[in-house]
Amino acid sequence: MYTQQPAPTEDSGAPQRTDVRAALLGGTTFRSLSEQTLSPREEKFERTRQTIGLFLAPVVAVVFALLPLNLDLQQHMLAAILLGVIVLWICEPVPIPIGGLIGVAAIVVLGVAPASAVLAPFGSTTIFTFIGAFILAQAMLKHGIAQRLAFAVLSAPGVGKSTYRVVIAFGVITCLLSAFVSNTATVAMLMPTALGVLVVIAKLMQDRGIVKADFDPLRMRVGAALLLMLAYGASVGGLLTPVGSPPNLIGRGLIEEATGVRISFAQWMAIAAPVCLAMFVVLALIMLLLNKPEIRRLEGVEEYVREQREAQGKMSRAEVNTLVAFGVTVTLWLAPAVASLIGGTESETYIFLDDRLDEGIVAVLGASLLFILPVNWKQRQATLTWSDAAKIDWGTILLFGTGIIFGALLASTGLAETIGQGASDNLNITNIVAITAFSAILAILISETTSNTASAAVIVPIVIPLCQAIGVDPFVPALAATFAASFGFMLPVSTPQNAIVYGTGAVPITRMIRTGLFFDILGAILIITIVPVMIAVVGIGG
Repeated sequence: MYTQQPAPTEDSGAPQRTDVRAALLGGTTFRSLSEQTLSPREEKFERTRQTIGLFLAPVVAVVFALLPLNLDLQQHMLAAILLGVIVLWICEPVPIPIGGLIGVAAIVVLGVAPASAVLAPFGSTTIFTFIGAFILAQAMLKHGIAQRLAFAVLSAPGVGKSTYRVVIAFGVITCLLSAFVSNTATVAMLMPTALGVLVVIAKLMQDRGIVKADFDPLRMRVGAALLLMLAYGASVGGLLTPVGSPPNLIGRGLIEEATGVRISFAQWMAIAAPVCLAMFVVLALIMLLLNKPEIRRLEGVEEYVREQREAQGKMSRAEVNTLVAFGVTVTLWLAPAVASLIGGTESETYIFLDDRLDEGIVAVLGASLLFILPVNWKQRQATLTWSDAAKIDWGTILLFGTGIIFGALLASTGLAETIGQGASDNLNITNIVAITAFSAILAILISETTSNTASAAVIVPIVIPLCQAIGVDPFVPALAATFAASFGFMLPVSTPQNAIVYGTGAVPITRMIRTGLFFDILGAILIITIVPVMIAVVGIGG
């Protein structure tokens, strides 16, 4: 039972009231222990975890490097470095982006690959998508668009009365959007609004004395639940259509080439829809059980939201300009998907738009509009200044850049293929059920430390010839691997959307690992059981 806390006064000795808005929207991401408000028990756990990681990471890397394994030297050293980096990522003795950079430096210094090849992925389209999307988000946060949208969501009938409904509502929106828009773009679009909602919830909790006046809003369970729902919901929704996620197109192309059977847009959706629905139900249950919100009912939130919306008044010129830039970006992001729905993925219009409207280029183009659209033309004042843009989360950009590097090296050195072939040989897989389970589990494991695109590109080509060698139709195992490639949930580097929500600072790595582990396991079970049934129902494959 919580009671209202007395308002602090200058001489009362009460703790200083946390500025919730500054904490959640201030761009604080990778924080040291001294920057967090922790209970004695939490601080002891965090200190122990970080201390262990500081010594364990180099020990794991060195011991693995010295093991007498039948591996190519380049693959052996890459595996050793990657294991050490994973320990750094899990234990956080240094900020997670720095852990990745240490691994990148070790790869070059130890001669695994030359610097020019290692650093090339930093110029990938995903990195530019991050930069453009983060700049757009910064404008939405600065000018109050995120708060305005948050109040609009909370004012929807019935939604604003329960934190559970808020979390589920954001999950539904994310799933539907990510079926047609890039998962990364979807989460980047919704993340400012989600943070705005968290500000509202945190202030209500603070005003009602549910939390201490000086609490840390970045460690709220409801914050972790809402933001992880965005990240994981995008991965689930991305399965629904062939254009929802890059692994879908890669897997479909490889399957069609190997089997000669074309998977139409409608057939793909018929197979994927039950998987997505089942995964969303499981996601909602897991998310709210493992990250149970501090409060369930948001009593009085409707009146609060109404008052705040009235106080906001009409939209300012800066807000309108931000929405214009955002609208242009979203329209260009959607254009290829709309073309594919109308004419199919083989149509000239879709191919033309898909080739030219690269996701990263569109993101930076939309962000550039913020520096062109004026707020005050006489003073040459644009919607956003470079000082504002420079505050974006460069740590997350570096983090995912290192993840892309490891993914590219796993493929180029052949280590991923060696892992797959070695596992299949040792497990003596001889039937379709076993190879489907093996394909899905291996794809999920690989996607935890590489991009989902790299996972599909590496695993599906392993699965198809393996099936053919033992006389099994590759359709079911390869499609299961394609779906599973999007299901790496445990680490920030597993998917771009994981990196985005982790970069807010409101999702502790321990919560992401715990929630992601449960979802990985249940996701694998659902894919293994539902995909074969739906392929049989749709009537494609052998």
